[in-house]
Amino acid sequence: MRGMAALALCLAGIFTASCGASRPVKYYVLDPGESDPARPATSARYPITLLVARLGSSHLYRDDRLVYGSGPVELGTYEYHRWAEPPIEMVQDALINALRSTDDYRSVAAIASNLRGEYILRGRLDSLDEVDKPEITARVSIELELFDARAGATVWTGTYSHDEPVKGKTVPDVVEAMDRNLRSGVQQLAADLGRYFAQYPPEPSQPQALPRR
Repeated sequence: MRGMAALALCLAGIFTASCGASRPVKYYVLDPGESDPARPATSARYPITLLVARLGSSHLYRDDRLVYGSGPVELGTYEYHRWAEPPIEMVQDALINALRSTDDYRSVAAIASNLRGEYILRGRLDSLDEVDKPEITARVSIELELFDARAGATVWTGTYSHDEPVKGKTVPDVVEAMDRNLRSGVQQLAADLGRYFAQYPPEPSQPQALPRR
């Protein structure tokens, strides 16, 4: 009995030591930028509603763990460094704010069941991670396509892929580089989309006739 009691105390001591040594989880966010969702509709260059769908991605970017690449074909995740929101949601917010800030559209919003728009912007987040070799960089890769709901066809595609140098060696340094990279990316994609509409100006929606009684 004494031996069993001694073993139980030993195991309890190990468990307590391991709990005391646990590291706190740190959470990070990406700055989506500023926008004014309540701006007057009369200031819009194009009288259309643009809906932004949630991006597709691998399961890595639907989770909250920061992703890093430890080789050309190997990815890993940090256990104690996490996003406050899933990356695909932060990127969607950043796209919406970048498009709103152009003042090109009557309305820009996240897609929802109670909203109708002439165009739907959808796409995929391919990368939002730390690359360790040959030097530490923050990689962002996004693919977008514009769907014309009235024509029932994809009318524009755009891509952004860039490795931003990290000014330091800590995880917060990597997050700051990701923030810079994402901001540049969504601004470039918003500008590319604006050039498409400048070349092919959309026609305003025709009001639907009321049903006869």
